[in-house]
Amino acid sequence: MDTTINPLGDGVYEIDTRMAGYTGITAGYLILSDRPCLVEPGTAGSAPVVRQALSELGVGAADLATVVVTHIHLDHAGGVGDIAGMYPEAEVVVHEKGARHLASPERLMRSARMVYGDSLDTLFGELKPTEAARIRAVEDTGVIDLGGGRRLESYHSPGHAKHHVGLLDSQSGDLYVGDAAGVYIPETQDVRPATPPPDFDLDAALKSLRKFQELGPQRLLFAHFGPVSEVDGTLERSAEELRVWVDAVRDARDLGLDLDHAVAMVRDRTHERYAVTRKGADPELSAKYEVLSSAEANVAGIMHSLDQHA
Repeated sequence: MDTTINPLGDGVYEIDTRMAGYTGITAGYLILSDRPCLVEPGTAGSAPVVRQALSELGVGAADLATVVVTHIHLDHAGGVGDIAGMYPEAEVVVHEKGARHLASPERLMRSARMVYGDSLDTLFGELKPTEAARIRAVEDTGVIDLGGGRRLESYHSPGHAKHHVGLLDSQSGDLYVGDAAGVYIPETQDVRPATPPPDFDLDAALKSLRKFQELGPQRLLFAHFGPVSEVDGTLERSAEELRVWVDAVRDARDLGLDLDHAVAMVRDRTHERYAVTRKGADPELSAKYEVLSSAEANVAGIMHSLDQHA
């Protein structure tokens, strides 16, 4: 099994978790500290890839101390149950609003199947339950001990999801942003929104981005995809893109457009903003990111939010 491991310094390793076989679309991170910690295990289908990568980095079944997820969406946390089974000593850390779904994922999986249908199995696989006694729920803030005085500090950062947290490494200054800062496309340096239903909330999302800036991180580590050193500019761009998309969807909604027509209008208004969707863009790259964060899902999430606030 091929693995792609990228050393980022300070004992941090990016692992391409290969969602649905795609490369460069979902990243997990191993912090190889005194108490090794895996951030974002990825999908259920990614679990064998992650185990192979950890093995190559010298982390055996009894060595992993902690698994942390920024939120419980299946591209980030679908593999938690599998990884918990492979690493029986690891504690699983998640925000309190997501903890019950890791212990009893049936409702989450039913909802996901309603959205994705038969493609769910190909994209994500099945989230297996994790023993409740192994799950530690954090609240607005929390601390994960990485050993040797090193800490991973969690900060509740809703907007993309109610159960989302950002994670700041006390030693490296890395901030694991999950989906709260959107999707970063390393091939083009684009930042695009991630606003799926049912939790998207613009005000909460912008507040979370301001919190991230106040934390003063040295680097942003995106689950989609990779490290970014231009912290302030990237977070400002993320906020700008959110406002652009919400304004576009609001205009479509005010015109009484249905979802399909709203998507078409938003695509027309925003495609020039991103190298990945401009005329002449690599069609494979465009298709890859449409699978990950489709315009339809983003528009649907914004429309749902506007309806909730109407």
